[in-house]
Amino acid sequence: MPSLHHWQSEWVWLSVWAPRLFCSEVYSVMHIFQESHGLCYVSLLQKMVASGDTDKDEGLDFEEFSKYLKEHEKKLKLTFKSLDKNQDGRIDAKEIQQSLKDMGINLTDRDAETILNSIDADGTMSVDWNEWREHFLFNPADNLQEIIRYWKHSTVLDIGDSLTIPDEFTEEEKTTGIWWKHLVSGGVAGAVSRTGTAPLDRMKVFMQVHSSKSNKISLVGGFKQMIKEGGVASLWRGNGVNVIKIAPETAIKFMAYEQYKKLLAKDGGKIQSHERFMAGSLAGATAQTAIYPMEVMKTRLTLRKTGQYSGMFDCAKKILKKEGLKAFYKGYVPNILGIIPYAGIDLAVYETLKNAWLSKYAKDTANPGVLVLLGCGTISSTCGQLASYPLALVRTRMQAQASMEGSEQVSMSKLVKKTMQKEGFFGLYRGILPNFMKVIPAVSISYVVYEYMRSGLGISK
Repeated sequence: MPSLHHWQSEWVWLSVWAPRLFCSEVYSVMHIFQESHGLCYVSLLQKMVASGDTDKDEGLDFEEFSKYLKEHEKKLKLTFKSLDKNQDGRIDAKEIQQSLKDMGINLTDRDAETILNSIDADGTMSVDWNEWREHFLFNPADNLQEIIRYWKHSTVLDIGDSLTIPDEFTEEEKTTGIWWKHLVSGGVAGAVSRTGTAPLDRMKVFMQVHSSKSNKISLVGGFKQMIKEGGVASLWRGNGVNVIKIAPETAIKFMAYEQYKKLLAKDGGKIQSHERFMAGSLAGATAQTAIYPMEVMKTRLTLRKTGQYSGMFDCAKKILKKEGLKAFYKGYVPNILGIIPYAGIDLAVYETLKNAWLSKYAKDTANPGVLVLLGCGTISSTCGQLASYPLALVRTRMQAQASMEGSEQVSMSKLVKKTMQKEGFFGLYRGILPNFMKVIPAVSISYVVYEYMRSGLGISK
């Protein structure tokens, strides 16, 4: 029987003489391959062409095919290494069983042996790299469980902003219910992180609204002013609402994300990067629309003077009575518009950094380690904030307009124009210093708490 490597060579030979391979032109080759191996590869071929077709012309040229093979083989190597627990160069049934157990799937000894036997070509009851490679090389696998599990981003890292695209969860995590433990862990981590960095967050909002060319507020001066007016406890004003809104927003965003992915994804649920971005942005917009009144209350409570509101409900009652229901959506448009640059750049930078690390350093495992993960998350979030910050400032000023005496009620475009005229372009970045200062502590706190919560809820690595 011809080996896989024989047919690989035949395929490469064909692609040299025929610069463009379309599905219809290689079916005959794949039928021979099918007869030799007893498997149906027609639908598999279509998936492989879709995976390697970078220029989207429904075919593979030699460069695309070679690139696909190299990249796919590297992913297979990473997966093989992650399954090979004792690093002896072979995978046995126990290692398969343990790896799936770590992902929340409990297999019997018989089931693990069945999986092993389907790959084990030489009957040794273990699988070496060559057997693994030969079995899976022509099976497109873009979202390897190993890489997804190690490269969690938005669930792990909370910097106080609500514009991130939701995390991907593996099918096993969804079916076994582990996903909700990740969300709970992320929610608790976010609550602790936001509470720990609340003084810097309040300073950011304070400077966004009150700082200007004629009224410059320094970091030290701002803190002194806030403490003098309301005491040390006043540094945490607005934090209660900021923490409370984590739960409903996370739940709505996750559920909406799953639905939007189903609507946008093609090829039986396989989602491309641009589709993921669209689904995430729409999910973020849906969640923000639902919880936006809490965003307005958070800003009002953050800026309140001593005695102005007794709490969240009193704040909501007074806003409704004096300004009407419409006031709860002040600044909604710039907030929604801010999702696109923040989430888009955050995702793009994070994916770029992840792929760069995997290409250069991932030889034995896809696990980047804590420092790399935190570094990538911090850099990508910072880049996202830089792009969306002017919209965040406009949103905050619009939310705060009615609470400021003598403040003119203006639209988003007029507010941007007015700010540019009076303060210049950098006036749109008022308060960005405390915002950047909170990123590293926020990321660090959320990661540590997230790991403790994972351990407490029994989520193994």
